[in-house]
Amino acid sequence: MAQEIGLIGLGAMGAGMGRNILARAGGLHALANRNRAVIDSLVAAGAVEHASAADLARACDVVVLCLPNSDVVEQVVNEMLPVLRPGQIVIDTGTSALPSTLKLAQTLSDKDVLFAEAPLTGGAQQAEEGQLGALVGASTEVFASVAPVLDLFCSSVQHFGPVGAGAKAKFVNNYMVMGIAALVTEAFHTAAEEGLDWGKLYDVVTRGSASSGVLDRVIGNAKDGDFMGYVFSVENAAKDMRYIADMQEQQGHATPLSRAVHDLFQHAVEQGHGARRLSELLRPEIRTRLFAEE
Repeated sequence: MAQEIGLIGLGAMGAGMGRNILARAGGLHALANRNRAVIDSLVAAGAVEHASAADLARACDVVVLCLPNSDVVEQVVNEMLPVLRPGQIVIDTGTSALPSTLKLAQTLSDKDVLFAEAPLTGGAQQAEEGQLGALVGASTEVFASVAPVLDLFCSSVQHFGPVGAGAKAKFVNNYMVMGIAALVTEAFHTAAEEGLDWGKLYDVVTRGSASSGVLDRVIGNAKDGDFMGYVFSVENAAKDMRYIADMQEQQGHATPLSRAVHDLFQHAVEQGHGARRLSELLRPEIRTRLFAEE
């Protein structure tokens, strides 16, 4: 691929995405990161490191963002904005707030910069394997330009419509995932309180209709005392559910379940567990306080 591709955001997902871009496109521009192990390994394999987002943008035709929230996305884009050129492409692969995404699209359009939102399904393992899914919101013309880039680290790239449609599709996906995670957490807390063996319960449940990938991530290791199985933070779960509930309310179809799921994870954040993984909410010292009656 002749395009120069840059990646900003080398966290759990971005690290695998970067390795796939480098291997499959034959080159990568990456932003310096606090996690030197990731950036150093990419540079050793041939990637070019840049000290700032603006420097990276100058060198690239396409800039891929893999950042934790809308505030960070806006900050990075504002840093790049003075040097972005007409015809450049910016792809936001994070789960961002819908109003922020629409505003960002307009800001970039005013500079004739092409924009696609492409939030992803999958986790760190799928990123390493190049097996992520992309839910794309963009014009038909822009989608045709970004699909080959997304194919470098995705096995499924779906176009849902104009900018904003990808975010809405991702919100629906995350609504299901976070809802199941909340239900599994409450259910296995109840099981523990009733003296039921998690291992036996998990063995039976996984053979029935309640089996799911979320169940595996939350309980698969926790049943043996390892609560680090679900590599997704509580604060990100609360953030995603806030985006979902806000979208529903703004469109006039709010549901009680979305707010209830948000409130559970927000309650955990307020108790100081935001940086913990979702599966850690089942640690005895955490769950007993989290589900304590007010």
